[in-house]
Amino acid sequence: MKKYLLFLMVALVGCGKGDDGPPPAPEGAVLTFPLQNSECTTGIDLGNNLSQVTFQWEASKNTNLYTLTVINLNTNIPLAVATASTSVALAIEKGAPFLWNVLSSNNDSDATATSGNNLFYNAGALTSFPPFPAQIITPKSGSTVQMGQTGEVVLSWSGTDIENDIESYEVYFSDENPPSDILVTLNNTTEQTSVVVANGTTYYWRVITIDAKGNSSDTGIYDFKVY
Repeated sequence: MKKYLLFLMVALVGCGKGDDGPPPAPEGAVLTFPLQNSECTTGIDLGNNLSQVTFQWEASKNTNLYTLTVINLNTNIPLAVATASTSVALAIEKGAPFLWNVLSSNNDSDATATSGNNLFYNAGALTSFPPFPAQIITPKSGSTVQMGQTGEVVLSWSGTDIENDIESYEVYFSDENPPSDILVTLNNTTEQTSVVVANGTTYYWRVITIDAKGNSSDTGIYDFKVY
């Protein structure tokens, strides 16, 4: 009888393990302010070319910690702040373009979820806004990629502009850093181009976005290796 009771207790304990499954993974937050492709005019003037902007997002499910990341696209310098709240006030440069997003996490789970990216200009003295630096889609910088059957790799990006007046993209491409020669100039409806590559070679590329007023922005240099 004792052996039977001991077996029953062990079986019950064993059955109880893992019944609840892994903790639920957090979901990505929805960004609410600053809005995508906008000019933020509500910042508090701090002088010294800075203003305080309050970043806001909706609470996401299964989340008890958010990490806000804000990147000045002129300098590519990020600011990151962890918070349990759904808003953070930051001092950022006036008249500069920014990208921001929010990472959702949970102390009980190793999984995380990232919101979409919002691009905006922080209000300043500008009356005409340059395009946002094009967002590189493929290849990612530092990646290793396989060429296609025709010996080519596709470069792709996405461009946006507050005034919606992008006219063209200049694509620079080379196996030398920095790439100094224009590979191709494309109209505003074309956001990809194919390049001939060779195995074992590292390539460097950048995209200059130009609007109807002659304003321009630069992605900076991206690199990838072909195998």
